Amino acid sequence: MRLILELIDLYSLIVFVAVVVSWIQLPPGNPVVTFVRTMTEPALEPIRRVMPDMGGIDFSPMVLLVGLQLLRGLFRF
Repeated sequence: MRLILELIDLYSLIVFVAVVVSWIQLPPGNPVVTFVRTMTEPALEPIRRVMPDMGGIDFSPMVLLVGLQLLRGLFRF
């Protein structure tokens, strides 16, 4: 159970790093960019497909982070 909680925390950190990387706009070929996109896009893409357009602001990482925290809460009991 503890391993699952730690994996959720680690993935949450990776999603947060992806958000920060998008703000500082590193070059697409940067290894950090490649890593975080590889790790987060499979989860973010389906969220983006169902969310309405929010005027160019991508709220999918926030939705994913909230979902991860809800999932974490389920495993705490």
